[in-house]
Amino acid sequence: MNGTLNKVILIGHLGDEVKMHYFDATNCIGRFPLATNEVYINKSTGEKITSTEWHNIVVRNKAAELCEKYLSKGDKIYIEGRIKSRQWQAEDGTTKYTTEIQVTEFTFLNTKKEADLTKPATTPPASKEVDFDSLGNESGKDLPF
Repeated sequence: MNGTLNKVILIGHLGDEVKMHYFDATNCIGRFPLATNEVYINKSTGEKITSTEWHNIVVRNKAAELCEKYLSKGDKIYIEGRIKSRQWQAEDGTTKYTTEIQVTEFTFLNTKKEADLTKPATTPPASKEVDFDSLGNESGKDLPF
């Protein structure tokens, strides 16, 4: 193979809310940490060990806005993207480095907001139910992406 490939596929849980940064009326970036876990058994002790790896996730523009709207801490997401390393000068003059995953594709696997909409009420609702069809969502369950 003569070419190169920079591709990452992750399935994990958000470690925090999506933090947005707006540049102008049309461009923005969303950032959030993503946790992936590896579970294995220590052969000498028989103890179950969970090792968590944290990834810095970056989404841009419309994708960032969708993530901010629908994702919350703890939600599970499938991500495809590429690794990007960058450096910058901190306020104290030191050079800082980070490695990020620049998202190219994603799929929400489960969201707390989605679960709240589909969870049956245990008590009669005090407010009027939302009619998804009147909001322009034909299926009533699908997210708009």
